[in-house]
Amino acid sequence: MKHFCSSSVSEDLGCRRGEFSRKHYGSVELLISSDADGAIQRAGRFRVENGSSDENADFTPGTWRRTDVHLENPEYHTRWYFKYFLGKVHQNYIGTDAEKNPFFLSVVLSNQNNQRVPQYRSILWKKTGTQKICLPYSPTKTLSVKSILSAMSLDKFEKSPREIPHPEIQKVRKRLPVFISQGCVNFKFGVLYSKDGQLTDDEMFSNETGSDSFQRLLNLLGDTITLKGWTGYRGGLDTKNDTTGIYSIYTVYQGHEIMFHVSTMLPYSKENKQQVERKRHIGNDIVTIVFQEGEESSPAFKPSMIRSHFTHIFALVRYNKQNDSYRLKIFSEESVPLFGPPLPSPPVFTDHQEFRDFVLVKLINGEKATLETPTFAQKRQRTLDMLIRSLYQDLMPDLHKALKLKTIVRGDALTSSATTSLYKKEPWESQCFCSNFPHEVVCADSWGQSLLVSTDVGVLLIDDGQSSVQVFDKTLQVKQMHVLEALDLLITRADKGKDSRLLVFRMSAVRNGIEAKQMAKSKYDCRDNKLEKTKGCHLYAINTHHSSELRIVVAIRNKLLLITKKYNQGTSLTSVCLMSPLSESPVEEFQYIREICLSDPPVIMTLVDGPTGDNDNMICVAYRHQFDLVNESTGESYRLHHIEASRVNFVAAIDVYEDGEAGLLLCYNYVCYYRKVCPYNGGSPLVQTSASDFHFSWNQVPYAIVCAFPYILAFTTDSIEIRLVVNGNLVHTAVVPELQLVASRSDIYFKATATVSGSSNSSSKETSSNSSPQTPTAHEMPEFPSSSAEGEVQYKHLYKIPLSNLVGRSIERPLKSPLVPKAITTPTSSIIASAPVSHSLSLSRMEIKEIASRTRKELLGKTVPQKPSDPKQGAIRSTKSH
Repeated sequence: MKHFCSSSVSEDLGCRRGEFSRKHYGSVELLISSDADGAIQRAGRFRVENGSSDENADFTPGTWRRTDVHLENPEYHTRWYFKYFLGKVHQNYIGTDAEKNPFFLSVVLSNQNNQRVPQYRSILWKKTGTQKICLPYSPTKTLSVKSILSAMSLDKFEKSPREIPHPEIQKVRKRLPVFISQGCVNFKFGVLYSKDGQLTDDEMFSNETGSDSFQRLLNLLGDTITLKGWTGYRGGLDTKNDTTGIYSIYTVYQGHEIMFHVSTMLPYSKENKQQVERKRHIGNDIVTIVFQEGEESSPAFKPSMIRSHFTHIFALVRYNKQNDSYRLKIFSEESVPLFGPPLPSPPVFTDHQEFRDFVLVKLINGEKATLETPTFAQKRQRTLDMLIRSLYQDLMPDLHKALKLKTIVRGDALTSSATTSLYKKEPWESQCFCSNFPHEVVCADSWGQSLLVSTDVGVLLIDDGQSSVQVFDKTLQVKQMHVLEALDLLITRADKGKDSRLLVFRMSAVRNGIEAKQMAKSKYDCRDNKLEKTKGCHLYAINTHHSSELRIVVAIRNKLLLITKKYNQGTSLTSVCLMSPLSESPVEEFQYIREICLSDPPVIMTLVDGPTGDNDNMICVAYRHQFDLVNESTGESYRLHHIEASRVNFVAAIDVYEDGEAGLLLCYNYVCYYRKVCPYNGGSPLVQTSASDFHFSWNQVPYAIVCAFPYILAFTTDSIEIRLVVNGNLVHTAVVPELQLVASRSDIYFKATATVSGSSNSSSKETSSNSSPQTPTAHEMPEFPSSSAEGEVQYKHLYKIPLSNLVGRSIERPLKSPLVPKAITTPTSSIIASAPVSHSLSLSRMEIKEIASRTRKELLGKTVPQKPSDPKQGAIRSTKSH
C-alpha cells in the first residue's frame, strides 16, 4: 500500500484546541480539615475535581455530552487471555532478558473481534507488568518470536526464548489466570453514608441506616442481591454464612462486574464504636463513594476524615431535592495518573441514568489509574515476578526447542464485546464521503467542504455526492500539498528525485479555471509556478501557528532552505488582501532567507514558533536515532530526544503549547513522548525534563498520528486506535481493512474497503442483572465484506470524520481554534462560491493567546462571554463534469 508523505498530516494539535493542558482534570490542593475536637489535621496532597471554581454555584445542569464518557484502557485491563487465547490453538514461550529476569510470551493468530482481518495477538508477562500488542498478519512472511519481542522493545536476551512443549502446557494453564488477575477485570467500590455535620469516619461508619435519598442512590447504582448462595463476583464478601451482611448492591457495566461495599449493609456493632468490620472492607477499597447529606453550607467532606492508607479516590455525592439532581466531586491522591471523563461545569446531573453512567465510568477508570501508582505497582511487580520465576524454574529444565511460529489454526468464534448501546453515536463515527473511489491516493488537503486529492491519474477536486473535477493531469505528480485559503495559495511538492520542486498557485486562479471548465493543467503549464532553489527537495513544512508571516522550510538532502512570503506594508496574516496581490505571479511573493546545513537528511520536520517571533523560531527535525531542534536564525542545533532502539520508525513531531509554553509530542515506533521546550534563553531553547513530561505506547506501530482534543488517533495499516491526549489512555480501536489516511489538516479523511461504524468500547445505559454473566451480551459490529473473488476489481471508499465531532465535546460549543473555524453548514450547490472560505490560519499570536486563554477557562468551568462570530462565506463546491 502506498502512503503519502507523513509531513502532510499530524501538524495541527496546538492550533486545533488552543492550549495543550492536562490540568483541566482538576487542581492539586493541600486539603486541611479539623477533627471533632477542633484540632487541625493535614491530609496528603489530593487532586480535586469539582468541575467549577465556585463550590457554592447554583445547581444548574452542566453542559456535557454522553460521548465524553469512555472506559479507558479497555484492552489493557480486560480478559485478553480468556477472550482470545483460552481454548484456542496458540503457542507459549519462555526466556530471560539481558538482566536475567524471566519473561513469558503467549501468541495467537486470530480474527475474532477483528472483522475477518487476521492479526497476531501477543501477551508478554514480565515482572514490570503485562504488555499486549497486535501485529499485522502476512500469509507470505513468517513472524518469528524474536521479531515479536523486538516489537515489544525487548531486543536483548540472556537466553533465547524457547517454546513450551505440549506436555508441559498444563503447568502454564494453571498459573496464567493468576497472571491475568494482576489486572482490573471486576471491581469492588465502597459506599459510605454521611449525615449532615459528621466530621469523622467513626461517626460515618456508625450510621445504622441511610435516608430515602441514599437508598435511591443505591437503587440507581445497582441491584440489591442476597449474599448467601451468590455465585457471581463477591468482592470479598461472605456468600456462605452471612458474616458480612445479608444483602449487598451489585451491577454489571461494560462487561465488568461491580460489587459495592455499602456501609449501612455491612455488620453493625453497638459495642465497637470504630465499626472495624465495616472499615475492614470499605477502608481496603481503592475507590469509595461518600454520600453526604445536608446543605451546601454544611462542612465540606475532606479525605482526611477517613483514616485509610489504601483508599486513593473519593467520589463525593450530594443530592438536591429542589431540582432532583446529583452533584459530584472527585478527590484523587496526587500519585494517581490523570483519568477521565472530566467533570462537567458545574458537575450537576439532573438525568439520573446519565449520572450513573458517568460515576461508574469515572470510578472504573480511577481504579485502573490507581494501579499505576508506585504503591500498587511495586506490590504487583513483586507478585508477578514471583509467579513468573516459579513457572520458569519448573519449565526451563525440560525445554529444548526454539522454533519460529508455526501456522496457527484460526478460530471462528463469534465477535463479542461488552454490552453497548445501539443508539449511541461516538465522536469518531465516520461518514461516507465518496463511494467506489478507484484511484491510488498520494496526498490530499481540504478545500472548503471539498477535498483536493493527488492520485495516480492527477489532482482531482472531490465533493460529496458529485462527480470529481480534474485540476492537474497525471504529468504533474504532486507528493505533498497545503491549501491555504486565507492566503489564496496552494503549495505543492511535485515530482521526485532531482526533478522535485515546490510549486505555488493562486487558489483563485485554480477556482476560475474550474468555473470556466478549462482543461486540466499539465506539468508544462505549471513551469512558471516553480519556486527557485527548491530543485531536488524531498520534504517541506510550513508554520501552522504563524502570526506575521508564512514560513516554509524546504529540505534538499541535508540542506534546509528557509523561505518567507512578502507582504504589503501594513498587511499581516490577519488582514490578507486577496483582491490586490503584490504581483500577478505568486512565485514573486516569496523570498529566500537563509540556508541551514544538517548532518543528515531529515525524515520529519515541524516548525515551532518562538514566544516573540524575533529570532527564536525553531525547526524540529528527525533523522538517524534522534529529534533535534534547529534555530532558524543561527542554524544551531540542540539535541531534543535520543532514541535507544535499534530500529527507528519516525511518525510525527507535533508542536503543542501547554500553559502558553512550547512543547513537542514526539512520535516514533510505538511511542508518543511529550517534551517541553521552554523557556527560550535568547535563541537557545532549554529542553526541560520535568514531571509534566509523559509518554504512552500504541498497540500497533502507526504510520500517521492525528490530534483533535481530547483525542489522539493513530492510523495503522488496518486499524484506527483512539486515545485521550491528556493521559494516553485507550478508549477505542476500530478495525478498518486496507486503511489509508488521506488528509487531516481540517476534517479527517481516510480510504478503506468498507465503512466503519459501531463501537465495541463505548459507554452506555445498562440494566443490571441479578445473575452473574460470565460472558457479556454480544454486540456485533457490522462485518466487512470478505475478500473479492480472483480477477474482480474491488473499489475502495473515502470516509470523513468531521473535526467538529471530535473537538470540544465536554463544553457547550466546539472549541474555537486558530486553524479550524466553527463548523458551518452550507447548502449543497454545484456552483463554486465566489470566494474561498477564510480559514483562521491567519490569526495573530495575540488572537491565538486569547483563544487559548478562553479555552482553558471553559475547561475549568469559568464563564466566558460569547463573542458574535463573523459571517463566513460559503465553501467551495466542485462542478459536475460533463
